[in-house]
Amino acid sequence: MAFHVLPSQADQAQNQITNCPQVTDYLVKRGYLRTESIFRKETQNIGSDGRPIYSKADDYGPAKYMKAFDKFKNWVDNCLDIYKFELEKLLWPYFIYSYLELVEDGDVAEAEKFLAYGSTLFKVSHAEDVNALQTIRTKPQIAHHATIRLYRQHKYKIPLSQHIEGQLWSFLNREHDEGGSVVADILNRRCQIEKVSRGPINPYSFEAIYRRGSGLEIDDADAQEGIPGVFTGVTNRDVLENKPTVKLGPLPMDPDLKEDVRAELEDLEGKNAQRSDGKPTLTEEFERLIKREDSTEAPTRDQLPLPASRARDVVTEIQKVRENRDRFKIEGRTDGVGPAVSICMFTFHNTLGTYTCIDFSQDQMLVATGTEDSYIRIWSLDGKALPTKIPSERDLKVNNRKLIGHSDRIYSVHFSSSISPTGFDLWSGENEYRPELSPRFLLSSAADGQVRLWSLETWSCLCVYKSHNGPVMRALWGPHGHYFASAGWDKTVRIWSQEKATPIRLLVGHDTAISAIAWHPNSTLIFSASDETDKTIRMWDVSTGDCVRMFTGHTDYISEMVVAPNGRIFASADAGGNIIFWDIAKGIAIKRSRGHRPGGIWSLSFSVESNVLISGGADGTIRLWDVKSDSKGTSDKSLAGANQGDAHASGSGEVVGASSVGGQASTGNKKKGKELTVTPDQISCFMAKRTPVIKCEFTRMNLIVAGGWYDPER
Repeated sequence: MAFHVLPSQADQAQNQITNCPQVTDYLVKRGYLRTESIFRKETQNIGSDGRPIYSKADDYGPAKYMKAFDKFKNWVDNCLDIYKFELEKLLWPYFIYSYLELVEDGDVAEAEKFLAYGSTLFKVSHAEDVNALQTIRTKPQIAHHATIRLYRQHKYKIPLSQHIEGQLWSFLNREHDEGGSVVADILNRRCQIEKVSRGPINPYSFEAIYRRGSGLEIDDADAQEGIPGVFTGVTNRDVLENKPTVKLGPLPMDPDLKEDVRAELEDLEGKNAQRSDGKPTLTEEFERLIKREDSTEAPTRDQLPLPASRARDVVTEIQKVRENRDRFKIEGRTDGVGPAVSICMFTFHNTLGTYTCIDFSQDQMLVATGTEDSYIRIWSLDGKALPTKIPSERDLKVNNRKLIGHSDRIYSVHFSSSISPTGFDLWSGENEYRPELSPRFLLSSAADGQVRLWSLETWSCLCVYKSHNGPVMRALWGPHGHYFASAGWDKTVRIWSQEKATPIRLLVGHDTAISAIAWHPNSTLIFSASDETDKTIRMWDVSTGDCVRMFTGHTDYISEMVVAPNGRIFASADAGGNIIFWDIAKGIAIKRSRGHRPGGIWSLSFSVESNVLISGGADGTIRLWDVKSDSKGTSDKSLAGANQGDAHASGSGEVVGASSVGGQASTGNKKKGKELTVTPDQISCFMAKRTPVIKCEFTRMNLIVAGGWYDPER
């Protein structure tokens, strides 16, 4: 039988519930002690009207401003990056108007607590106004302070895109009883939100890039943003007009390592006669190289903490100096006159279409391939036995190894740094292979969502890095070692330290999966490219995790990127056969080069001087590009045959030899009577017979090594 308590009987009913000892006695007698405790707790804050009594610490007291601010800020922090920039600008007006209302209501203690809570968030962007609020404790002080008086006399104008405004009010209505009503009240009374019909604005949004590139004027709402006569932080207008500065110079060498290298070079030269070939000494070359580190554009050492240097690092740096001095130098601005470069091309036969990626070690002694069958194969390029530190295998003489651990398709492999086989004896020039100076590690990433670190001394997996949600498309060592990056299907780039199993940076901003990444030579910046509908390239600051540039222009799948050794430009390639050169500082495209057929450009590499680029693609060609020449397109209807060179191999994917190709080649090719548009900045084109070029790279001596697998169906 049901009964209803009339409103006039609410007080009586409440007293009966609260003071009825029969209920509590019955619960205790039956052993329902927890229920009895909860019953008492719930009824002690019931008012005479049967509704909860709100204390000052709850939503309707002075603490409501702090509670609402915390709720509002957490929502903004968890929003998508594309909306976050505009929403964050709502926090400041809510904060300052809430503080002023607390002061006007005489809640000084709560106002001081609220100021201490929020001032740390705005001490950089609104330092002067925060300092002004420190002096405001009474209502008359508000009227006498010029800047604060402007806030009270004007509404704070905030332009929001129509997409963001809808999400804002939806959140405030949804959280009405949890602080949403407080935020909505401040925004309605103290702010003027201007809805603009455009995409979201942030430093690297499509809207900002489009407006800057098209030279469009800012909207009236952007020009009037904030309070007249008061600095209100970074506005939409600032975003459309300015770009953050970035340090593009080389990373300074560790002082202790620098002194060790200098002392070693001086000792070596003291024991050998002066060179008579007119070249500078190694010490002179070393001093010339480190002069670049004194530039104001060079980052500081604390931006990229690195472990202490070792004896191996000294030998590595000495070898780099030697190679830089004795390299084959490629002259600048060729104007179509091809440099007589040499290409050593390796072709893998009998792969049955299962190979997916290739990488060469920096000493050109090892090659690694990944497969669709989830294993990795490593060969010695000279056919000699691979070294091992496994006691039971000391007498084992094999020139290849198979690494098993992944459970799905391998997407990338990358060797750690190494030096030339002549690096230990700088003066003899002998090709003595020294295992202790060869690469020690190999990185791999796969469709199983894992990144693995392999030892090339014990031929085993040392660590499995699990953080990505989905396939990992790329894993790449940083130029200075110790750090590496991975990117993949989950639209994120992760920065890892060799000594930790969890990522130290998580870079989020792309809308679709990431197809390529590239490190800047100073290791403080990293580039990532997104495929499918996004097709943008973003540049990230490794030390802060912030996106500092965004590049748009590709209309096809972005397959590869590489940054020039000078750190000023980088190149990106896509599946449509386009190569775009970019100015990093300005964030703009320099030129677009064409010559490859559609199907994908899978490898790019700059010469040491940064004036020549090589590219290898699915069309079976390696092409050389003059970085400084113009690229206005021409249609080449009479294309001569190119010099052709192909590696020869036999067995199940085993490389047994390679042939060298040198000299200048034609500017393009003609296949099946179809015209091929080749831009005039192409220098040379080297053609393989039936081998798509998957990897090609300049060595530190400006020679070229390349690789691919034989495709009989081409």
